[in-house]
Amino acid sequence: MRVVSLLPAATEVLFAVGAGDDVVGVTFECDHPAEARRRRIVSTSSMPEGLTPAAIDDFVAAAVARGEDLYRLDAGALAELRPDLVVTQDLCAVCALDVGTVSEALAHLGVGDDVEVVTTDPHTLEEVLDSVLLLGRAVGRDNAAAALVAGLRTRLDAVRDEVARRPGPRPRVAVLEWTDPPYLPGHWIPEMVELAGGTCVLGRAGARSVRTTWDDVRAARPDVVVVAPCGYDRAGATAQAEALVAAGHLPAGAVVHPVDADAMWARPGPRLVDGVEELAGVLARVPVAPGG
Repeated sequence: MRVVSLLPAATEVLFAVGAGDDVVGVTFECDHPAEARRRRIVSTSSMPEGLTPAAIDDFVAAAVARGEDLYRLDAGALAELRPDLVVTQDLCAVCALDVGTVSEALAHLGVGDDVEVVTTDPHTLEEVLDSVLLLGRAVGRDNAAAALVAGLRTRLDAVRDEVARRPGPRPRVAVLEWTDPPYLPGHWIPEMVELAGGTCVLGRAGARSVRTTWDDVRAARPDVVVVAPCGYDRAGATAQAEALVAAGHLPAGAVVHPVDADAMWARPGPRLVDGVEELAGVLARVPVAPGG
């Protein structure tokens, strides 16, 4: 089977279930595992490099308002790779190519009827795990996918058990999915906070992320602020966290924890469990006064 993955999380899953040798095409963002970087790139970004978070937000808003795609699909490369299966998404046009663009490209190439298109659209942690099983079935790795999901569930259960033994109230946690302007989390992120032993004071599980104000962030009185700007690694998140502290945007006294958002928070793949485990360790060390 020849597989083109247009979603970094799907690429991670395909390699994790043993289908890495079947993957022939990926996006420019497919960087895990390292071997994925050696596959042919069929999707790139239309966004200029080096923009600030504020400039990225402006660019995305303007492109969406004009109805323009944020990603470019190399139809020629797609045709040359002759895929049997294309994996894409219908979750967020800002994150990756959506299924409509891919279907149009395949139809234009005259191969739409010959290529299977699998779409993932997870909004919750449970749906993320279901997407692993879906991809496993699509590439004939049902047993490997089931074993991977079972292992992830075991790790999440271990965190639940550890959190249940903690005394006292839960820390109040605010997660920033973007920093300029600030955005509150949706999708699976509030669930990650709750599993890790915190109370997610802003954002709603299963919903879309929404723009907010710094006044609202401070008014939520978080004990911990997780800086998780979508698409940034830990170094990038750290730089933004330091800038927020220097600007006085964050509540005084709150623990500020930058994370590898690209790997463990924004991508709906197996490493979300790594993010839960890391945050659980952070929250275990945060003292919370009764009634706080």
